Amino acid sequence: MIRTIWGGKGRGMTWKNKLIFYPFYMACTKRACPHHYPTLLFKKPSPTFATVISQHSIQQILSRIDIVEIVGTFVKLKKRGTNYLGLCPFHNEKSPSFTVSPSKEIYKCFGCGRSGNSIGFIMEHEKYSYVEALKWLAQRYNVEIEETQVSPEQKLQQQTADSLYIINSFAQKFFSDYLFNTDEGQDIGLSYLKERGFREDIIQKFQLGFNPEARDAFATAALQAQYNMELLQKTGLVTLRDEKPADNYRGRIIFPVHNQSGKILGFGARLIKNNDRAPKYINTPENEIYVKSKILYGSYFARQAIDKADECLLVEGYTDVISLHQAGIENVVASGGTSLTPDQLRLIKKYTSNLTIIYDGDNAGIKAALRGLDLALEESLNVQLVLIPDKEDPDSYVNKVGADAFKTFIAANKKDVILFQLDIALKDAGTDSLRKSAVVNQVAETISKINKAEDFTRQQDYIKQCAELLKIEESGLHALVNKFIRERITKEENKAARDIPVLDTPGKPITEVDEDAALLLNKDEQSERAMVRSLLEFGLWQWTETERVADYFFKELEASDIEGMMDNKDLARIINIYKAWYREGLEPTAKNFLYHEDLTLSTLVVNVMDYPYEISHNWKEIFEGKIATREDLYREEVFSTLNYLKLRKLKRMMDENQRDLEKCTDPQEQMELLVVHIALKKQEQELTATLGTVVFK
Repeated sequence: MIRTIWGGKGRGMTWKNKLIFYPFYMACTKRACPHHYPTLLFKKPSPTFATVISQHSIQQILSRIDIVEIVGTFVKLKKRGTNYLGLCPFHNEKSPSFTVSPSKEIYKCFGCGRSGNSIGFIMEHEKYSYVEALKWLAQRYNVEIEETQVSPEQKLQQQTADSLYIINSFAQKFFSDYLFNTDEGQDIGLSYLKERGFREDIIQKFQLGFNPEARDAFATAALQAQYNMELLQKTGLVTLRDEKPADNYRGRIIFPVHNQSGKILGFGARLIKNNDRAPKYINTPENEIYVKSKILYGSYFARQAIDKADECLLVEGYTDVISLHQAGIENVVASGGTSLTPDQLRLIKKYTSNLTIIYDGDNAGIKAALRGLDLALEESLNVQLVLIPDKEDPDSYVNKVGADAFKTFIAANKKDVILFQLDIALKDAGTDSLRKSAVVNQVAETISKINKAEDFTRQQDYIKQCAELLKIEESGLHALVNKFIRERITKEENKAARDIPVLDTPGKPITEVDEDAALLLNKDEQSERAMVRSLLEFGLWQWTETERVADYFFKELEASDIEGMMDNKDLARIINIYKAWYREGLEPTAKNFLYHEDLTLSTLVVNVMDYPYEISHNWKEIFEGKIATREDLYREEVFSTLNYLKLRKLKRMMDENQRDLEKCTDPQEQMELLVVHIALKKQEQELTATLGTVVFK
């Protein structure tokens, strides 16, 4: 029987032993169902990890999602057949190539290639996390979010964070109202902002405000509104002086700092009057929601502009961002004058791989621009630098020359940061040979940080250009770069030595792949996708009167190592997750995977379910007779895709057996291998006969 070939390796038995002694082996062996793939959709309570959003809430959200309605909030859609068409929001196009399929609950742009589901669209368009997107949808559909399995410590932390957001929102409204609707706010705060050239609409857009000069104006209002004094202090808005509440930002312009969903994390407060004893800026102290290393000012207002421009402009201060926005340059964020951190760089990488740093042209500005350079290279960002001339900053310069001249200046004066850094270092080194040697080492180490495989050509180009500037041999600089790469790899290998898997795969290493091999690999990949698509679409359909397709599917693969059989491990993981859910009594469909919290799986399922062929609705008007659809032929599809996998597994086992036979010199063992070969060949013939397949050597 065919099913005998699917056992993985057991204790003390090879697959060949199992083949010969299959009945005895099956009587003594029982495989457990894999349950090691927890997800947000079907997660069991865990004593260690908290599921913030309950299963019930998620199911309520998913049951109400309408992808046409969700996408239609941001994109003007027109019905075209069974689908909807519009201009892609992720790249500039004049002819619509952005398609939304309500039946499959996915979108796909045939221009830029982006695709996904409703949650994926919100995450991509609004730059939200998975949980933030779920909360956005919950708010839209009036679904009350339930929290489950949260430890007391985590619950307290979440409550504190929620309270800080509420207090910050109250404070922003207080400061903005005071700026626009009081004599003091208008005479001092608003007049100052207008003198700086800011229009009222841009002031309102960034929700700027003013904290009055009075000792405790805000503190009194907040306490009267019954906000907790301890939490008010945690926000940095209120402090205790002489054991009495007092405003911490009095007499200052207030700049709210927003997160990716528009909530206020904290504030920057700028002093207006000259006071040598007081700092020019005060920022919110770090707390549960305000972590300076993870924040880029203006990212909430810039995220879509950065996405469309495929470039992020980085400046230093709040007013730089606001002035450039006012000039129509919206793809800009500010670092707050600190060194760029990995979290900030990853935030930029969510939007684009192209970073242009715009800083003052003085020494301090240059040093600030070069801080965090190595980290940016490690994140595979393409970094360029523009220095503003004449002791100006971006704020003053754009107001001086105007928006068009500013854009022209930026485009004409971009410098590659690595080459610029080398130029500065060489000027500082002068004729000192020791300092020049240090420069060579420094630039080699910097180039070695470009360590992604896709950046290899870029790395080689840097080596060539830097060798010319340093007036050294290119091969020597190449060797030095490789030395730094080897040192880093050695450190990483030593650190992760215990985690490296050992692969026991027979055959020679692959050095090149010809076109035929590539086609074969692609054929196997497409067959695996077809099998997964069949399971997702038809798994809950009837196979027999007493069995569903999923029952037949997993019965056929009962003793198999699915991950070992399949080349695409993510596709294998989808099958194992489906199996675990199904054995638990759940009824999974493609939708459960489309909205999976693991973006790798959800994106893969979107592509798997994107079946390119549909029968035209006009068919009956041209031809007579019923055309069989995939739905009509689902049993044939399930049977053939499943058996293709079996046939491929059989072929690999036969190849392995043949290699063993060629190496074997013992007559008895040769005979056993021949018996195995005959058994495998017979099973191959039976399988190909059922498929109507001809197997070529």
